[in-house]
Amino acid sequence: MRLVLAAVTLSLLAGCSQGPDPRKRPLAANPSAYVAAEIAFARLAQEKGQWTAFRETSAPDAVMFVPQRVKARDWLKSQKDPAEAVKWQPHAVYVSCDGNSGATTGAWQKAGANGYFTTVWMRDPMSGKIRWVLDHGDGLSTPRAAPEFIESSQAQCGARPAVPIEAGAEGDDMAVGLSGDQTLSWTSTVHPDRSRRVIIRLWDGKAMKTVIDDRVAAPAP
Repeated sequence: MRLVLAAVTLSLLAGCSQGPDPRKRPLAANPSAYVAAEIAFARLAQEKGQWTAFRETSAPDAVMFVPQRVKARDWLKSQKDPAEAVKWQPHAVYVSCDGNSGATTGAWQKAGANGYFTTVWMRDPMSGKIRWVLDHGDGLSTPRAAPEFIESSQAQCGARPAVPIEAGAEGDDMAVGLSGDQTLSWTSTVHPDRSRRVIIRLWDGKAMKTVIDDRVAAPAP
């Protein structure tokens, strides 16, 4: 997705002469912004260190799994950057109708090992600042094949979906997140054996369709 600079410039000039301040208008949906955020996140890990990159790009209430759920910034305080940072690339992006929430997923590599990741992002609709609110991943015996093009999907706009009601089994640590317009949701569940599942759903105009369903096995005893 490309922004036409000339059109944006004319719009801003028109807004200066009449109507509300254009800087206070909601930002348009832009899936490529989330791809760019993920790529910048990965580049930062190589330039400044793995955990430094996680700290600097996280939202205040961001969570990750180690394998239990933790508040990212609290856990990252004591983490030292490894000598070799993990490398990763986004393969797909899913964005809410209003464009203020998105989920990216793709592949990672480190020291001959391979795996996948999923990251949930939220954007401040006024400033445009994007930070991640959930990050997780796992190893794979066979690397994910890189797509020719990054897949991009946006939720349908129009009728607002009903808020889903979910409940975990006894002993589960479950949390459900929603975009502001309720067209993108993320459910993360850590089971008592520390296995987990992360599901991303996108509104298709009729139902919340599952677009990512990550299942991580319990760690070895």
